[in-house]
Amino acid sequence: MELKKYLSKFLTQRKKNLSDKDYYLSTEISKITGFSIQNINLYREAFSLKTSSKKKGLQNYERLEFLGDSVLGAIISCHLYTVYPEANEGFLTQMKSKIVNRKNLNKLGKELSLTKFLQSDASAALGENIEGNLFEALIGAIYLDLDYSICRTIVLERLLTPSAINDLENKIVSYKGLLLEWSQKKKVCIRYETCEEIQPNKSQVFRSYVWLDDKKIANATETSKKKAEEKAAQRAFYILNKKQNIIENQKTFT
Repeated sequence: MELKKYLSKFLTQRKKNLSDKDYYLSTEISKITGFSIQNINLYREAFSLKTSSKKKGLQNYERLEFLGDSVLGAIISCHLYTVYPEANEGFLTQMKSKIVNRKNLNKLGKELSLTKFLQSDASAALGENIEGNLFEALIGAIYLDLDYSICRTIVLERLLTPSAINDLENKIVSYKGLLLEWSQKKKVCIRYETCEEIQPNKSQVFRSYVWLDDKKIANATETSKKKAEEKAAQRAFYILNKKQNIIENQKTFT
């Protein structure tokens, strides 16, 4: 009973010391992490956008994103090293890439609705990777605020659970990379021929053709060369996989 009174008094006092906006941010981040935050300034910075102002002292999420990227990489590397004691370096690198690649981090950031914590006016167009960037910035803030051990616990127990990591084991991150690996094993030549095209509505796209030796097997269009080649590779993969099992065993340790 005394503890309940103390906590109630602590939370009331904490609310008095914070603005409504900071109290909301503090409460919501605590719900995500399972821990009370200590330094609200770190989380303000983690959710502040870069501005055109040259005024000194204005912080944005980019520095914490840089730090969070390294901290997250260390946590995931150590976790994979422990969980897969027989795995070789290639498998561990591939697994890490599946976990920390931009697409997966964007998904995690979106699931947490991190953009709702943005401190400045978010009416301006946000980059397509903003959710993943904010996710890494959040990791950086947690690390500085609560220390590495607690940050590791939060990442592996609440943000990127072992079951979620296991689900990624057989996920294909890059069809282009998969086709390259397969072609090297089979000693065949996979190449891409990509060119710009103007659509009937006058928009510009890139069309990429996938060649297997001297045979054109698939093509696709997208808004960038990289996206067009990846989509074409995906189509080529499905075509080739019907004829032969390209993924004989994704979980190869040796």
